[in-house]
Amino acid sequence: MSSVATPDLVPLSRTRRKLAAFATLTVVAFAAGLPGWTVAALALTSLAIPLAVALAGGEALLRELLRPRVGDSGATPEPGTAGAPRWAGTAGGTTAGGGGRS
Repeated sequence: MSSVATPDLVPLSRTRRKLAAFATLTVVAFAAGLPGWTVAALALTSLAIPLAVALAGGEALLRELLRPRVGDSGATPEPGTAGAPRWAGTAGGTTAGGGGRS
């Protein structure tokens, strides 16, 4: 069986932020004394995120989720800077010439 590259449908940095948010909410819900089913639902969601990443991208993608590269902030470049899409920062997502995304 050959390995097939999977497209990056959801940025890993966004998934990492969601994992951190659910883990934080789990701890806050437990500390606040919320009902057990609420804490369990949050905890199971926190566990399901890495499982889904592992099933979608394998061990390498899971490792990338849990141990990000140094300097990987997940921030997108500001419009008009190098690395930003040409259409970034314009009204309606189009270029000044009205050509849209190309």
